[in-house]
Amino acid sequence: MRIALLTDLHANREAFAACLEHAERALPDRYAFLGDFVGYGADPGWVVDTVMNFAARGALCVLGNHDQAVCNPPRATMQPDARRAIDWTRAQLDARQIGFLAALPLQVEEDDCLFVHANAWAPAQWEYINTAFDARSSMAATRARLSFCGHTHEPALYNMGRDWRASAFKPVPGTAIPLGTQRHWLAIPGAVGQPRDGILAACYALFDSGRCNLTFHRVPYDVDTAAAKVRAAGLPEELAARLERAR
Repeated sequence: MRIALLTDLHANREAFAACLEHAERALPDRYAFLGDFVGYGADPGWVVDTVMNFAARGALCVLGNHDQAVCNPPRATMQPDARRAIDWTRAQLDARQIGFLAALPLQVEEDDCLFVHANAWAPAQWEYINTAFDARSSMAATRARLSFCGHTHEPALYNMGRDWRASAFKPVPGTAIPLGTQRHWLAIPGAVGQPRDGILAACYALFDSGRCNLTFHRVPYDVDTAAAKVRAAGLPEELAARLERAR
């Protein structure tokens, strides 16, 4: 089975549409959306409706922190610009869309795979996986051999052996990476809607369970239009500028 992994869409219609078009050419058997469908961007309604349509056809979806913030009072630690975007987003969504987000699970475990937005050790606390040590903590907290996460907005791949030592591997876009069956793996596809590694192109990944490999992808999209929409919506300028510098 080939699973397209997309995370941190952040209401960026242009980036999401470009990734879907790219992924569809690979004929995936299933899609997995790893949270943060809203926040920051100017098209939350279209993005949520699109994810809902995929979910109705069997796509796997989990909750992200921005999705939760739309349905509940935001955490006190949320940055002011993000909080403003959440308040704006909430007013753009109808009850059906908010209900869909509110009903999303924090994590899903299927066929030796864990799908979660932030991490496995405390998925509702929204702590980040930034290092091999963080990745080890997450891999050690699940029985699944393969973990797929979002939240950090940068593509990353970690593995852990039987000695519990974890290491990081830098993925090369477009190159299939074999996931050895004697190790645990944790993959972060990178953000569709707001990359933060200095590369403007959107991110997603494709997991092939039959061949047991993972391919990271970068997809160019219309950054100018996405940023212009953010400004036209009256959202904080920094949210548009961040798209333009991917930082």
